[in-house]
Amino acid sequence: MTTQSARPASSGILVLGATGKTGRRLVTRLRDMGIASVRAASRSGETVFDWTLPDTWQPALAGAGAVYLVAPDDPSPVREFVRRATAAGVRRFVALSGHGIEKAGPGFAFGQGMTAGEEAVRESGAEWTVLRPGNFFQNFAEDLWLEPLRAGRLGLPIGEMPEPFVDADDVAAVAATVLTQEGHTGRTYELTGPRALTFAEATATIAEAAGRTIRYEELTPAAYRSELLAEGLPEAAADGLGAMFALHRAGHSAQVSDDVRRVLGREPADLEPWARRIAARGTWTP
Repeated sequence: MTTQSARPASSGILVLGATGKTGRRLVTRLRDMGIASVRAASRSGETVFDWTLPDTWQPALAGAGAVYLVAPDDPSPVREFVRRATAAGVRRFVALSGHGIEKAGPGFAFGQGMTAGEEAVRESGAEWTVLRPGNFFQNFAEDLWLEPLRAGRLGLPIGEMPEPFVDADDVAAVAATVLTQEGHTGRTYELTGPRALTFAEATATIAEAAGRTIRYEELTPAAYRSELLAEGLPEAAADGLGAMFALHRAGHSAQVSDDVRRVLGREPADLEPWARRIAARGTWTP
């Protein structure tokens, strides 16, 4: 862990994706740290920001010296936004990316926006840090896999490849640290939990915490895509999830990192106690 005093990078911090898993936690954390000038930006948030409407960019950037960059799936507007942000006085970027994303080649159906975000901040001339978290614990409890778990069956095309799931609260804590402290410029942090679990093991952990039967079923990529489309997911979204799992199956996101401990000076959260806390709220009860 780098020893340094906490201080804001600027008079204002713009948090993009402020209604997302890490963004909303980051906004709360920064404000709890006493940083008053935090702009929570999203299409319908406190500060209106829409990647498809460049007229919303400049008002959101006014007074910001640091930006938490959560890029859209479409990479096309990212470089121009970063250029405008730098011209507006932004001196520091913290870009949210993904664990193993550097292995996704050109034209890959997953992660193009994140890759563009990484490239844009590195070329910006400003201070930058890239955060590459693994799959969040919260994917099991907030959206992606919540309803399948409630229904008693999670089917995915991942096999026995483990995944070092990470708590979004830890990602937000790391983001708050690198936004407000010195010593992290030019770093790329791989953010994972303390151990890697297969999705079958993670499902069993959640089932035990919930006190009910929840089974994991291994699907072929084609069967998984068919299920997603049958649930009404758009083809582009289904293809993106399929590509994400292809990246996982290849083992590109399986390695455990100690970067959370390096930045925060403590161990990252573990899935099992988190699952017990979430299960106590009735999250996985049908």
